Amino acid sequence: MATNPSAAETQTEMDETMADNGVETIAEDDWGAAMAEQATAESSVLQAETVEKAQVFTEFSPSNKLHDTQNDIDFILDIPVQLTVELGRTKIAIKNLLQLAQGSVVELDGMAGEPMDVLVNGCLIAQGEVVVVNDKFGIRLTDIITPAERIRKINR
Repeated sequence: MATNPSAAETQTEMDETMADNGVETIAEDDWGAAMAEQATAESSVLQAETVEKAQVFTEFSPSNKLHDTQNDIDFILDIPVQLTVELGRTKIAIKNLLQLAQGSVVELDGMAGEPMDVLVNGCLIAQGEVVVVNDKFGIRLTDIITPAERIRKINR
């Protein structure tokens, strides 16, 4: 009666046979298969990202007329902005700044009666004159600055 070899002995014999025949081990074959699988997965991820980017650019391209202009402007109407009215400016030394006290007068470069600058988020958009309404200061706009005028003032 023949004896059955153990599983470990059978695997050892197969490995020796494969090594004798010049065949690489199974572990190296698995490594190559894993590398090929990874390359395929990376390729599919790159293709998916390219499709997503193309869809985003299509959604925001000027030729895409899904929304009219009125709907587009509605998205920003509730965004708060900082509106500032500037009386004038001046530069003083820190020494003089530290000497200021209640009742001190600081001279500004703006002239009395001159229009005040109206800024939105630091950008000049209009000029106006100071008014008092119900014991509160306000500003009556006298001149709206066009985008072309804003560019000209920046270039000066």
